Amino acid sequence: MSLASHTIEDLVSLCRRRDQRAQFEVYNRYCRAMYNVALRIVKDEHYAEDVMQEGFLKAFTKIDDYRQEVAFGAWLKKIIVNYSIDFYKKNSRFVQEDLEKTLYKLEDGDFKESEMDFIHLKANQVFESIQGLKDSYRMVLTLFFIEGYDHEEITDILGINYGNCRTLLSRAKESLRNKLQEL
Repeated sequence: MSLASHTIEDLVSLCRRRDQRAQFEVYNRYCRAMYNVALRIVKDEHYAEDVMQEGFLKAFTKIDDYRQEVAFGAWLKKIIVNYSIDFYKKNSRFVQEDLEKTLYKLEDGDFKESEMDFIHLKANQVFESIQGLKDSYRMVLTLFFIEGYDHEEITDILGINYGNCRTLLSRAKESLRNKLQEL
């Protein structure tokens, strides 16, 4: 019998019983989206594939911890994001900067909103511009705008305090604005 017609709740229930067909169905439903999440963070297709698969393995081993407080996809996405960031930090060819030391608090009046009209820009131009930013900016913009995490979630994921998160996001936005103005 095919599991394609089952709801995700039914599949999760089967996964809790270690049903490999259900795990395969869950994987097939979410692999493309989770791959894209991993790719935006690790910036390498092969590593993103590895990270995604390892994230799924972790999710299936921790499936009993899923309490259905959020949608299954959101729970899985958080695992993939955290695993991607951990992987990136461990395997980055660049020296990780200590965000707590390099950031300072911006006052509300320290920067002005750009009046540039970005309507004419295509989504892929914006995405490519984000990919060209320094890693900490790229990561925070990806988490905030693309993945939809709020400040509190980003502080937990990146291990920084709330003020530094706001500052980092503000600087990343300004850097992106400058890069887009060059287009």
